[in-house]
Amino acid sequence: MDRRDTVLALLALAAAPLAAEAQRSAKVARIGYLSPSLASSPQLRAAFLQGLRDLGDVDGRNVAIEYRDAEGKLERVPGLAAELVALKVDVIFVGGGTRVTLAAMEATKTIPIVFTGLGDPVESGIVTNLARPGGNVTGLSSLGPELVGKRLELLKQAVPGLDRVAVLRLPGALAGRTDKDMLTEADVAARAVGVRLQFVEARGPDEFARAFSDMNSARVDALTVLPSNRFLREHRHLVELAAQNRLPAVYTSREFVDAGGLMSYGANSADLHRRAATYVHKILKGAKPGDLPVEQPTKFELVINLKTATALGLAIPQSLLAHADEVIQ
Repeated sequence: MDRRDTVLALLALAAAPLAAEAQRSAKVARIGYLSPSLASSPQLRAAFLQGLRDLGDVDGRNVAIEYRDAEGKLERVPGLAAELVALKVDVIFVGGGTRVTLAAMEATKTIPIVFTGLGDPVESGIVTNLARPGGNVTGLSSLGPELVGKRLELLKQAVPGLDRVAVLRLPGALAGRTDKDMLTEADVAARAVGVRLQFVEARGPDEFARAFSDMNSARVDALTVLPSNRFLREHRHLVELAAQNRLPAVYTSREFVDAGGLMSYGANSADLHRRAATYVHKILKGAKPGDLPVEQPTKFELVINLKTATALGLAIPQSLLAHADEVIQ
């Protein structure tokens, strides 16, 4: 090795620790992940993480994710949101629900918040405008009242002679205006498809048995379940009760159908979570949440469980199966 090579080698050795130190001192962005129930939909967290990875944001490498899980107990959400604010995370991602988003907004007016899974963020008071939400909040809507009618149409196609449909709801699950819009849309849609509705309330799993007893007393032919994080967390319980009572049911998301429910129709939640990662990435790169438009769902999915249909004695029309995004055999 000549003198020039020796000098270059020594310089490289001297620079190596400095480069390593610079890498260690590089800022690792901190993402708060606030969820009403991580266990109810693990695939949604996986979709969010995949969306981040696709953009080069890898948990444990250049970003750190702080999870806070309410485990289905919404009364815990305000405290968990406050914990994330105290940690001074760079952005808070809300993994579904109007009430969870509102709790995050109560906890901070400055840390950016990205939501997903809301019915109508304007009517719910989350943002003032979809195009320019302003403030520190933005995200993706999942639509809400508009889908109630579509689910009733699907039931009408699947269940011959459908006359009376039970509508299971959790009072207060949605923001006031959205909740009222959901009920109004259900009434309008029922008249359009020619069915009568029987509204049944349940505030938690301890009221499910009574709710299904009420449905039987009303002699309903089928069931539709309105959106609720608590219902989603208890989806297996609800599906079991529907099977025991031989009630064909249409649900808001595929988790119910994967657990044995008849069918579901709604926004593709995994796609929304992947797209929400894009918002988080943009904010970490300096974008202001108030300048990022709230987006609507672009993918919807109809999932049908043929095994459940057979158990219920239903022959799902081929025309309906042809429109399904997935048919579970």
